[in-house]
Amino acid sequence: MSNATFNSTINHEILWSSTEPIVKLTQRATLIDGIPDGILALIAPVVAYWTFSLLFFILDEFKLAEGHRIHPSEEMLRRNKAGQWEVFREVISQHIIQSVVGYAAYKIDGPELTGYETHDIWVFKNWLYRIFGPHLVSKYVTDATIQFCYNYVFSAIKIFAAFIFVDTWQFTLHYAMHYFPSLYRRFHSRHHQLYVPYAFGALFNHPFEGFLLDTCGTGIAMLLTKLTQREQIVLYTLATMKTVDDHCGFVLPVDPFQWIFPNNAVYHDIHHQEWGLKFNFAQPFFTFWDNLCGTRFPAMETELRHTNGRHVSIKQYKLFLQNRDKETATKLAKLKADLAKEM
Repeated sequence: MSNATFNSTINHEILWSSTEPIVKLTQRATLIDGIPDGILALIAPVVAYWTFSLLFFILDEFKLAEGHRIHPSEEMLRRNKAGQWEVFREVISQHIIQSVVGYAAYKIDGPELTGYETHDIWVFKNWLYRIFGPHLVSKYVTDATIQFCYNYVFSAIKIFAAFIFVDTWQFTLHYAMHYFPSLYRRFHSRHHQLYVPYAFGALFNHPFEGFLLDTCGTGIAMLLTKLTQREQIVLYTLATMKTVDDHCGFVLPVDPFQWIFPNNAVYHDIHHQEWGLKFNFAQPFFTFWDNLCGTRFPAMETELRHTNGRHVSIKQYKLFLQNRDKETATKLAKLKADLAKEM
């Protein structure tokens, strides 16, 4: 009943008939001629990754949004331990791994079928009958309402459930990568060579970590929520763009990801700093696991209080970074002075 297709239509007479419709399956037409939807689900996130990254690269290269940049560009070159060509190669390898695994899964599943939608909608209508009664349903529920629910609301619920699973999967593994030293050294430390994250470095990971966190995480979410291939396109593309946005290094006033989700570029930038490695594990969408597990960065409740209860402003965060740098410099100077006295 919940396998929405975004384009199913309703035969009114069949929908309101007391006779259960017959299912006649046929191969579904594709969104783009010549490209199966299952293949498009593999292509779309890769295209989205590099297109979205290119936007932030242009902002960085031509210094078009300096007031919205979290760290100065020279800090990226000074602090990061991995060069951009190394990052580029690693990300390409991860795309290849994801695509190969995704293509194998697509070949196993085969082409997607259609023809069950009218039956599923009829079942949904009869479920409404049992809950609310035929009179109320016939009076207040229109064909358009039922079609909208089936095509969009059910899909939105499934995709949201997939978001929750992906967050749970990635938080659990991310937490383990930091609290088991052997896992951190062997795998996750590669990602943290970027102390100043940037957009196309979002998927700079050890190949095994990338496969485990991203490929398996979204793949299992897709299976558990029974996403159609078109719903997979939405999940994979949004998850990819959100990950890029979290690492972009900018807080743009017109960025919908950073307004809709509490887990944004500032939130994740804290995790990439030396003093934030044990905090803000949640990714890519929400922050509820950090709140529940007590791994939310403590200063976010004091110095970094959210503007309007949701987001830390970039001005506030920059001031926090400056104050922290001053405190560090003062402590180092005092330590050097104490050592000099002892000598």
